[in-house]
Amino acid sequence: MFSLFNPAVLASLVSCGGADTGSASSEAAANGGMGSWTLIIMLVLMIGLFFVMSIPQRKREKKVKEMLSALKAGDRVRTIGGIYGTVTSVKDDVVTVSVGPDKVRLVFARAAIATIEDAPVETTIDGEVKEVK
Repeated sequence: MFSLFNPAVLASLVSCGGADTGSASSEAAANGGMGSWTLIIMLVLMIGLFFVMSIPQRKREKKVKEMLSALKAGDRVRTIGGIYGTVTSVKDDVVTVSVGPDKVRLVFARAAIATIEDAPVETTIDGEVKEVK
């Protein structure tokens, strides 16, 4: 059985130090210098990766903010829950959307609007597709 506390293993670990400590310290200093450059390069790469990943996210968030601020009555929208409807009124952070052929009005938070749709059609309860005026 191999054990770290075996006397033979401990003796071999102690004897590894050797008498040539001057060259070992200069070698350690050289490796320490190389290690700091590696650390600097890694930090620069991590910072660069952070910016590469965050810039597209910021652009997406900016587009969503612009879309939500331009929301007006009459826009066809899709909510984050997948409900399609027409905006009937916008007041501060509350958006009223009329849905379906019966024009049922639903109230949503402005942030619940996922997209403004371009399609001028609506599906009825019977499954037929009709154009929206």
